Amino acid sequence: MKRRFSVALVFFNLILLLGSATIISADTLDDYLTGFTYQERKDMKIDSKELVALLKKGEAQLVDIRFPEEFAAWSMSFSVNIPLNELPSRLGELDTTKMIVTACPHKDRAALARMYLALKGYRVKYLKDGLLGLADLLRGDRAKEFINSTSQLKSRKN
Repeated sequence: MKRRFSVALVFFNLILLLGSATIISADTLDDYLTGFTYQERKDMKIDSKELVALLKKGEAQLVDIRFPEEFAAWSMSFSVNIPLNELPSRLGELDTTKMIVTACPHKDRAALARMYLALKGYRVKYLKDGLLGLADLLRGDRAKEFINSTSQLKSRKN
């Protein structure tokens, strides 16, 4: 039992460290790992300020990968909820014209989702400060300004 837990923990830590914002051409996880670079390590993450800038320009899709009950308890109105365990069957809901940003309260499940999507060929990052960091950033006047700017973007498209 201890060994199984250790192997799982090592694999999970690898997932948190790996990734790329660009399309990955690896055929297997082995190929991806052997081609992993410092640049990819940097490119796999995005912080809340960077995400907000992309959302304001309509260039990102925030995917909240928490369970439906968690999403129902609290969520960002501008995100789409695709739980991690439903992701493989709901890929059609992703906007491939935008940067996909996976998120959960911290980053554990978001990193797993990012790895999965990256290996499927999506342009994807995970939110490194998590939904809690995003909620902290979008308080008070910043929330009002963000919602107003994204509303204006939507109205220009319609």
